[in-house]
Amino acid sequence: MSNGKKAVTIFDVAEISGVSVTTISRVLNAPEKVNQDTRKKVLQVIDELGFVPKADQRARAKRLAGRIGVVTNYFYAPSFIQRLRGIAGALSKAKLEMVIYTADSDEKLEGYISSLPILGNLDGLVILTHEISDEDALRLLKHKIPTVMIERQHPLLNSIEIDDEAGGRLATEFLISKGHRKIAFLGDNDPGERPIPAVNIRLQGFRQSMKSANLEVPAGYVQFASFNEDKAQETIRDLVTQANPPSAVFAGSDNAALQVIKACRKLGIKVPEQLAIIGFDDIDTARFEELTTVRQHLDESGQMAVEVLLAHINNASRPVQHVHLSLDIVERATT
Repeated sequence: MSNGKKAVTIFDVAEISGVSVTTISRVLNAPEKVNQDTRKKVLQVIDELGFVPKADQRARAKRLAGRIGVVTNYFYAPSFIQRLRGIAGALSKAKLEMVIYTADSDEKLEGYISSLPILGNLDGLVILTHEISDEDALRLLKHKIPTVMIERQHPLLNSIEIDDEAGGRLATEFLISKGHRKIAFLGDNDPGERPIPAVNIRLQGFRQSMKSANLEVPAGYVQFASFNEDKAQETIRDLVTQANPPSAVFAGSDNAALQVIKACRKLGIKVPEQLAIIGFDDIDTARFEELTTVRQHLDESGQMAVEVLLAHINNASRPVQHVHLSLDIVERATT
């Protein structure tokens, strides 16, 4: 080192943290395999010592390695695929490589956020849909990793956002304007059978608009479809064939809306004559199915995330940017 100090090694980290070199390596390369307490202890020592793996010292010496990381969940969802398409297209034009990290659990997400800054082989990071803690945000800033979040927001990091609550109100008010009074909501779950956070926020907007219009929302009118398609179809069948059936369904995603259309075809329910349907996202398939939906600009959000990221890579002193994208109704044949 140029200042004459001895370079910190992995053995120093192991000695001070009281764990093996193998565990240190796991924290850096497979953090989800290390329990949270041990991982935090090791990372604290790494931060205090300023440890950088040898291979990554060389990478950090380069001004631009040309690699952008994308941390994503719900890789199965068409909306996320379209966002990735926008990211990939923009990176390709900039001649940058995209590296995808699939975080299908909070543990994996925390592991990536803790280890990726230390490895130093990324020039920037895009985080899709995940919320992150203040601690993780500060870690990214400390290690000078330019970061853009899409769909979620943290005050310390750049973000590309939509107002999901306003989108829920927009869809509901559109159905009310069409004369519907018995409106149901169908959300969808992630592979772990947990409600998707953005869809839950759209549900809040739905409830607000129904309350403002003095319209009742019976308990059976709010359902969440399982990730398992057979179970999802069963839930939808129960929703649309109950004793007091809705005249319209607001689906919290186009994916859920397409499941409703499929169920209606099987049950012989005419859309929109017997049941109107509106979705959310405007994925490619929505156009083929002539689905009325709330359009958010999916490809554009990915492209814009890259533009913001590159601007901050080229000028680290730029202020944090929070870009809000508009939403609008695309009326087609299902309402």
